[in-house]
Amino acid sequence: MSLLPDDATFHERVQDLFTTYRGRGVSLSSDDVDLVQQWAEAEVPFEVVARGIRTAAERAVFDAAEGQGQLRFLRACRKTVDAELAKYLKRAAGKTEARAATEALHLERHKKLLRVVKRLAVERPALRALTLRVPDDFAQADRQEHLVLAALARTLPFVERVTLLREARRLSGGLLATAGARRDALRLHRGALVRHRLDVPSFW
Repeated sequence: MSLLPDDATFHERVQDLFTTYRGRGVSLSSDDVDLVQQWAEAEVPFEVVARGIRTAAERAVFDAAEGQGQLRFLRACRKTVDAELAKYLKRAAGKTEARAATEALHLERHKKLLRVVKRLAVERPALRALTLRVPDDFAQADRQEHLVLAALARTLPFVERVTLLREARRLSGGLLATAGARRDALRLHRGALVRHRLDVPSFW
């Protein structure tokens, strides 16, 4: 969990999230700062940027050179953020308030999550015990997705599960300043490895 205050700026929230997903502390480059400013001026919701960064971070686990698996610059997330923004704008069409579009985004994600879990539970009955209530906001929806991925990890054979967790720890870096940030980085990489290992479809 981020230690940023509730009144943190858009720029601070984006940098904090990117740092967590990268696995170690980093100062944004001038080009990255300019990109955040572009998103801020365009009034792109933080939730949309967060989804794009997460998607890029997950892909980097498998697309990066051997032994790396991490985002190096925020601008590497531009395409995935643009893709998430396109989805958001499609849902926002006809809405009178940006908030309504954001709510529609996380509620639609929840519906898709339920469909995916129902399909996966056919072969992995342990998932049937999960209680996935309708989330109140983006943060709750995000936590539910990580909960499902953690439950999926527990369905793996013990030896395979331990190996996967060890790899997730290596990828997460472990160099972040707070325990919460280290946990979030580990959770991201564990989830990416589980989704890849079990060929889990996207929740969003």
